[in-house]
Amino acid sequence: MYETFSYLKEFFEKIFENFISFLFAIPYYVYFITFVTMLKQKVIVSVSSDLVTDNRVHRTCSVLHELGMDVLLIGRKKKCSPHLPKRNYRTKRLNLLFEKGPFFYAELNLRLFFILLFQRKKLLYSNDLDTLLPNFLVSKISGAKIIYDSHELFTEAPELIHRNRVRKIWLWIEKMIFPKLSSIITVNESIAQRYNELYHKDLLVIRNIPSKYEPKNIRSKAELQIPENSFLMIIQGSGLNVERGIEEAVLAMQYLEDSTLMLVGDGDVMPVIKELIQKHQLEDKVKLYGRRPYLELMQFTAHADLGLTLDKPLSKNYEFSLPNKVFDYMHAGTPILASKLVEIEKVILRYQIGSIVSGVSGESIAQAVKEIKSNPENLANQKAACLAAAEIENWENEQLKLKKLVLSVIS
Repeated sequence: MYETFSYLKEFFEKIFENFISFLFAIPYYVYFITFVTMLKQKVIVSVSSDLVTDNRVHRTCSVLHELGMDVLLIGRKKKCSPHLPKRNYRTKRLNLLFEKGPFFYAELNLRLFFILLFQRKKLLYSNDLDTLLPNFLVSKISGAKIIYDSHELFTEAPELIHRNRVRKIWLWIEKMIFPKLSSIITVNESIAQRYNELYHKDLLVIRNIPSKYEPKNIRSKAELQIPENSFLMIIQGSGLNVERGIEEAVLAMQYLEDSTLMLVGDGDVMPVIKELIQKHQLEDKVKLYGRRPYLELMQFTAHADLGLTLDKPLSKNYEFSLPNKVFDYMHAGTPILASKLVEIEKVILRYQIGSIVSGVSGESIAQAVKEIKSNPENLANQKAACLAAAEIENWENEQLKLKKLVLSVIS
């Protein structure tokens, strides 16, 4: 009701502010049609994250906003969540009693169900399996259209593969709902193929690709407190977690001279990393910069000589992963050293923008870095190839697929 009055208020304000044009140039029914259209085109996007670092969801909401839709993004707010900057669409962050475990998911789904049920909406946009159930139920009750965006193989995540009881619950939800969906998105071809094998559904692939990066006012190495005369490697991201090759990258620094590893981001591996740094006396070779805003993060990446992505195939979810950082490195013109994972290897070989390491261990990573350093001409070619690939692989091109899908669903 409040939103309806807000739109009416805006409607009449426009009439009085533009009184002359209203009388002589623009027929009143144009305003009325615009008002009615706005009422019909509301989309509610839901996700279980705290919104701050979820760039994929932000890009999705921005596209929906560009299409003229009234966007409401719903997520959660944790005790340690940073401030959420103002965006060009509305956001709502839920304060939940629980922050993890089964009670968190139960509370999140229950709160989402009632919020979605009593909101006006034309379209529901569910991100990942942990928000799908309330979105699906409300779509059936209200008749609103639904799009499901699966960011990963949720039931194959490392957190679930050894917890059979919990995994069975999520599998039950997925098996119950997935076959009934008609508009499904995922992040790469391998995951799309896997879901097709399981549910005989064709998924639209929209990858996590950044917008074209235009370096502006890049601060110097001294200003960013980056070593001046060192071969710079970087691992970046908001999910610097255990068993993703970060520990091995730190251990590799024992065998490398005139080199520095920059870790820009945060995650549950950081306490382990700090212990390894202290134990092996690597304070001069491994630098921790913490979580930084995206544009500031990319300044570190632009200074790096090599970007590392070293996930291990511990589960199907990791085996098929295509991390955002791969494209961030590409856009910054930073050649890549990656572990042998299907989707990452395809991108690197297609554009010749990096190298694949034979195994994720301190020794193998160090050996690969030594070989890369010994061939500066090849590294320069890879840098140029990164920038050329970024002209093709960017959100400006990728978003066209999302726009086409959304318009077909709401038409």
